[in-house]
Amino acid sequence: MGKVEALGKWIGRWFTVLVVIWAIFNYLLPQASKWVIPNTSYLLGIILFGMGLTLRGEDFVRIVKRPLPVILGTVAHYVIMPLVAVVLCKIFHLTGATAVGVILVGSCPSGTSSSVMAYLAGGDVALDVSIETLSTLLAPLALPGLLMLYAGQYVTIPTQSLFMSTIRIVLVPIILGVVIHTLFGKRIDNLTRALPLVSQAAILLIIGAVISANHAELFTATTALVIPVVILHNLSGYGLGFLFSKLIRLKDPQRKAITFEVGMQDSSLGATLSMLYFSPAAAIPSTIFSVWHNISGSVLSSYWRGHTEKKARVKASATVMG
Repeated sequence: MGKVEALGKWIGRWFTVLVVIWAIFNYLLPQASKWVIPNTSYLLGIILFGMGLTLRGEDFVRIVKRPLPVILGTVAHYVIMPLVAVVLCKIFHLTGATAVGVILVGSCPSGTSSSVMAYLAGGDVALDVSIETLSTLLAPLALPGLLMLYAGQYVTIPTQSLFMSTIRIVLVPIILGVVIHTLFGKRIDNLTRALPLVSQAAILLIIGAVISANHAELFTATTALVIPVVILHNLSGYGLGFLFSKLIRLKDPQRKAITFEVGMQDSSLGATLSMLYFSPAAAIPSTIFSVWHNISGSVLSSYWRGHTEKKARVKASATVMG
């Protein structure tokens, strides 16, 4: 199990590079991931089951004890990202499946990799995990509601089906994971140590499936337009999330956590629901988002970590001189 854990850490370190290489591989050989296309919801269930296995009672207690930053961060996430998606669709004149795909990824809960980025940046990981947990638990209500509000002008939104699917795909695996962790505790420690590797493999498979399904449409003029939209969407989320956290006067570690929680989306969920209810083309924004937010998150966390270390060195130097 130690080797599996070490492999998971190594893949986590190079995950962004692996995502890019895997995307290129599936574009050149689209048949390689064709078999995954009908199974993306199961893969997402595995990822969220793993999330449930890692949750502990204190994660929920923390939400109850310090509810305000968690609630405000979750509200910011579900207000900022969908609205930015709508504005970008208007600015870039996106319509149809492409617009729905952008709004869908903007309406998803927080991305699972945000807590890693918050940790690397020296942010408040506990707050990050709390917001991620609450936003994910609210997804069955928030996601269909936001799509009906913002994307109903482009296509018919199967609200009831989305609600039931989000419960089945998101809530059931998480609750099952929490129950199993509660019942078996430390007896499943070896299993939880392998979870990062399992989740990373599942995310790669979902990305491969979307690339395979959209092979013929990846380099059209419309798809090329999605790339700057996704980049602006993610960066706007970071910027507005950080500004919001400053306005409510949170400390630096909390600001970092909320910045990542607002700007990073559960793009695997977006891709899966797009494939199930709309079209393969609607999954392209989620796929691009999955690649891009890992790149931008890594860069931002590295910058913040370097900035924090520099401040610590200056402070230590001033203390020695004093």
